[in-house]
This record gives sequence, C-alpha cells and structure tokens, in this order.
Amino acid sequence: MVRFLLVVAVHLSFSDADLQPLVEQIINATLAQLQTDQAALGDKLAFTEPEAAALLSLKPHQLRDARLRGEITGCRVGKRILYERDELLRFLRRRRQL
Repeated sequence: MVRFLLVVAVHLSFSDADLQPLVEQIINATLAQLQTDQAALGDKLAFTEPEAAALLSLKPHQLRDARLRGEITGCRVGKRILYERDELLRFLRRRRQL
C-alpha cells in the first residue's frame, strides 16, 4: 500500500478593520444568547443536576462527583437532586480561590 502525504500551507492575513465586523457580530450573537438563557432561567430558586452543571460549565457527572466529595450540597426532591442558586454561587467562589 502506498500512501501520499499532501501538506498545504495557507497564510491568511487580516487587518483590524477586516475583523471588526466579524468580532462585533460574534459579540452580539453571544450577548443575545446570554439574554435568552437568562430569560429562560427567570427567578428559579433551584436547578436540576443537568441544569446546574450547564450553568457551571461542567458535565452532570462532574457536578455529581463534586457533590459526593462534599464540595457542593444538593437536596433530594423526589428522585431528583436540586441545587440552590446560592449554593452554586458559593461553589464557584470556593473554586475561584483554588
């Protein structure tokens, strides 16, 4: 079997003026998504494990593991584990200090 490797070098050059509209578009899209996410959250007092994990930029199993290690407290409501908004903020502050 014969294999060939083709390497192509591409050099792109952009000025600040070229990139500014793109950066502004990305920022506006990001801000719009943040506003949509905030509106969806509303004034919820507690979040399910998947919701809380997403808010913390974690995977649900990472949040569960942190709960099992005692790093964050959740409360059982029926079959679900809920995390209070204040507990999520405390968790973030403690992790920021590490």
